[in-house]
Amino acid sequence: MSRNRGTVLVVDDEQVMREILEALLRQAGYSVRLAENGEQGIRIVDREPIDLAVVDVMLPDISGLKVLERLREIDPEITVVMLTAFASVETAVTAIKCGAFDYLTKPFKNDEVLNLVGNGVRQRRLARENRSLREQLVRRERFDELVGKSPRMQDVYALIEQVAGSRSNVLITGESGTGKELVAKAIHRLSPRKKRPFVTVHSGSLPPELLESNLFGHLKGAFTGAVAPKKGLFEIADGGSIFFDEIGTVHVDTQAKLLRVIQEKEFMNLGGVETIKVDVRVIAATNTDLKRLADQGKFREDLYFRLDVINIHLPPLRDRREDIPALAQHFLRKYGGENGKHQLSFSADAMQALLDCPWPGNVRQLENAVERAVVLTPADDIDISLLPDAVRSRTSRASVASVPPLEDGVTLREYISEVERQLLLETLDRVGGIQKRAAEVLGLKPTTLNEMLKRHGIRFGRRPPETFGSVLREAQ
Repeated sequence: MSRNRGTVLVVDDEQVMREILEALLRQAGYSVRLAENGEQGIRIVDREPIDLAVVDVMLPDISGLKVLERLREIDPEITVVMLTAFASVETAVTAIKCGAFDYLTKPFKNDEVLNLVGNGVRQRRLARENRSLREQLVRRERFDELVGKSPRMQDVYALIEQVAGSRSNVLITGESGTGKELVAKAIHRLSPRKKRPFVTVHSGSLPPELLESNLFGHLKGAFTGAVAPKKGLFEIADGGSIFFDEIGTVHVDTQAKLLRVIQEKEFMNLGGVETIKVDVRVIAATNTDLKRLADQGKFREDLYFRLDVINIHLPPLRDRREDIPALAQHFLRKYGGENGKHQLSFSADAMQALLDCPWPGNVRQLENAVERAVVLTPADDIDISLLPDAVRSRTSRASVASVPPLEDGVTLREYISEVERQLLLETLDRVGGIQKRAAEVLGLKPTTLNEMLKRHGIRFGRRPPETFGSVLREAQ
C-alpha cells in the first residue's frame, strides 16, 4: 500500500512482538518506528512526529505508565495504546485513566490491532485539525484579513500584540496597498478599547474645511450650509480609536488643531465656545516619509513626534513573496464564496504569474486581480488568461527585473522613487493616460494615484514618455 496512513511507534522489549506488529502495520500502510525499551521510545517521540504509540506495560527500564506520562509531556495530542498480558489488565485500565487511548491484551487478533490503531490515528488527526481550526479562528479574530507567515509579517504580528494594550499613539508606515488599515483595526480589536468605536478618517479625500467639520463637529449656523448641529468624529470615537488614513495629506492648519486634541484631549466644535473632553487613541498611517516632510516644512514636526510614538512598518509585497500563494488563496476563497464559486483553484501558470509580478500596488492590487479572475472565470480553474495585463505581461514582470544597477551618486531613496515614477509613467502610457484605469491596473485608490502623480510632478500628456535611464541621469 503506497499511501502513508500515519506513523506508529511500537515500544516492546520482545523482538518477536515488535516484528509481528511491524509486519502487520506496514502491510496496512503505516510507517513504523521500533523501540526495545521505554527511554528509546521517548527519544523517538522527542525527535519526530508520531501519530500513535503502542507501549508495552512491562518494560525493562521504566514502566509503561511512566512512558505514557513522558510521551504526553512531549506531545499532549499523541495517541497511546497500552499493550498488556491478561494478568495486567488492571494496570492498563489505570493507564486509560491517565490518558491512554485504549489497550490491547496478548495474544491479540490482527483485525483488533488494525481497528484500534486506525481509530487512534483518526482521533490524533482530528485533534490536530480541531486545533488548527481553533488557531485559524483565533488568528482571524485577532488579525482579520492580515495574511502571511513570512518572517517580516511575523514581526508585524508580534509588534501589534505588544503595543495593542498600551495607550500610546501608533504610526503605521508602508506603501499604498500594504494593509495599513487592517493593522490599525487589529490594534484596536486587541486593545482594551475593542468594545468602543473604531472610526476611520480618510484624510486625503476631503478639503480642509470639510475635514475639520467632520473631525470636530459644528453648531447650527457655524458656516454657510450648517443648517443643523453635527457631532464630530473625535466625539464619536470617545473611548475608542480614531484612524487617520494618509495623515501626510492633512492641511497644515488642521494639523495644529489635531496636535491640540492629541496633547490636551480636548477640542471645540466649529462655531462653539465650550470645550469637549475626549479619550481617544490616535492611530495614523502614511505612505510618505513624514520626517522628510517635517524637515521640508510641509508637516508639523511636533505633530510628527506625537504620532510616531510607536512605528509599525508594513513591508511591500515584493519583499515577502513567500506570502503570495496564501494571500491569493485567501482572496480566492473570499470572492469565490461571494460569487457562489466554491471549487476554484489556480492553474500552475496563473500562480507563477502571481509570484513573478512586482506588485507595485501591493496586496490591494493582488486582491483586485484575484477578484477580477473569479468574476470572469467560466470554470473552476483560474487560468493565466484571466489575470490583468499588468500581471501576466512579461513587460510588467521585466520592468523591475531589468532596472539598471544603483550608480554612484544616486541614493537608494532616489532610486526607489524613480522606479515608482517610471512604473506610473509606463502604466499611464499603456492605458492612454486615463488615470482611473491606471489606478485599477496598479491596484490603487484614485486619490492615492493622484497624490503620487503630484509628488512626482507627473502631468501625463504634457510631456513625452521618459526612459528609465534618462530619469536616473536627471536624478544625478
